[in-house]
Amino acid sequence: MSRDWDPSSRDVLSDQRVAYDRMREACPVAHDGAGTWTLFRHADVVAAAHDPATFSSQVSHHLTLPNGLDGAEHATYRAIVERYMTPQRVEALAPACHAIAAEVIASTPRHETFRAVALGTRYAVRAQSAWLGWPPQLEDTLIQWMADNHAATRSGDHELTAQVAERFDTIIRALLSHARHTPGPGVTTELLAERLAGRPLHEEEIVSILRNWTAGDLGSIAVSFGVVVHFLASHPTVQGDLRAAARAGDRGAIATAVEEMLRIDDPFVANRRVITRDVEVRGRTIPASDRVVLNWTAANRDPRAFSDPEAFRPQVNAAHNLVFGTGPHACPGRALSLMELAVITIELLIATTRIDHAPGHSPVRETPPVGGWSFVPVLLS
Repeated sequence: MSRDWDPSSRDVLSDQRVAYDRMREACPVAHDGAGTWTLFRHADVVAAAHDPATFSSQVSHHLTLPNGLDGAEHATYRAIVERYMTPQRVEALAPACHAIAAEVIASTPRHETFRAVALGTRYAVRAQSAWLGWPPQLEDTLIQWMADNHAATRSGDHELTAQVAERFDTIIRALLSHARHTPGPGVTTELLAERLAGRPLHEEEIVSILRNWTAGDLGSIAVSFGVVVHFLASHPTVQGDLRAAARAGDRGAIATAVEEMLRIDDPFVANRRVITRDVEVRGRTIPASDRVVLNWTAANRDPRAFSDPEAFRPQVNAAHNLVFGTGPHACPGRALSLMELAVITIELLIATTRIDHAPGHSPVRETPPVGGWSFVPVLLS
């Protein structure tokens, strides 16, 4: 199969959004010449996400719960995960997140350039640790691990990525051992009491669940906060409107706004699938066993679903927003993530009068497979 595009080309590395927008219009079903197809259009991505029998999520040789499963098996493990992310549990965690966000923002210098993603990273680690019941002393270790994991992911070095992943599993196993001997509050201790078909979860299952939550969510919150801060600094009118909502304590309005900002500049670039049978998409036949990438960033900017993709219209666009996926594998942590992001956005807006781009510094975009911004220099007033 000949190559339609190069996912690691200079254009993609320069600005993924521009490159993906171009591909969506020119070649919406594209092959990379090495057995992987990418779907760029909203309708195609949605259709694939709702057809796990054809577009299977079992893409990894490693145990990945519940993401790497399909059908009834996926539903069984997902039901366990969802018990820890109910609206009641998310709401119970919100006061702790407010306190953490306020503390992190209070330590941020005013009238000096600071990095929004770094602030988001520290907040994400503290909020996640409060939820999971992990000790504060682990904060710097987790932040360093996030940086190493990020670098390994961008490098494309599978051996390095595996080594970094193993390091994280070692951290989790130590925490599980401590929780068994000294049970305390938090989700980690609760998972040890979980049952699946009448039996306790195996340690490997708990490690996989915690790895999925932590390795994915920590980086997601940090990069999402970078997108939010960049958007606020770039849109002073929206910033002013949301500042009023923040002061009124309208977390729902802030959460809806945040989700729309993430649609416009979606940092969660793609998810992988593997084809179980030959399937035709837009006149092109994708053979069984080939890999498929669902490009959320391109789909979330498709003018066929969003008449003006760049326009900030939270209510109008909410129904078709794919930031947290769709179908049976839609992110079960959507409510938790949006609460955490809305909380730190509220605290940031309350604590400031203005958020501006730092003069003399340019924001730097992330490179695949990560989206959003790696460097967002701003000034807080």
